[in-house]
Amino acid sequence: MTKIFLLAQIILSPLLIFLILIQSRESGFVRSWKVSASSFTRRGLEKVVFKLTFVVAALFIIISILRFTL
Repeated sequence: MTKIFLLAQIILSPLLIFLILIQSRESGFVRSWKVSASSFTRRGLEKVVFKLTFVVAALFIIISILRFTL
């Protein structure tokens, strides 16, 4: 069972790194200095990548916890 969790971690870790790296550089603190309130909204592919990053990160954390508790 731990081999399955290890394989899942090996697959998820590069995917998580990739999703983090492809996100826009003007997000977060830099974006907060813009005047327009519309700059805080994410649209299209940026929104999908943002949500997918959270899903993959959550899966990675859950699998990591399960791997070391079982």
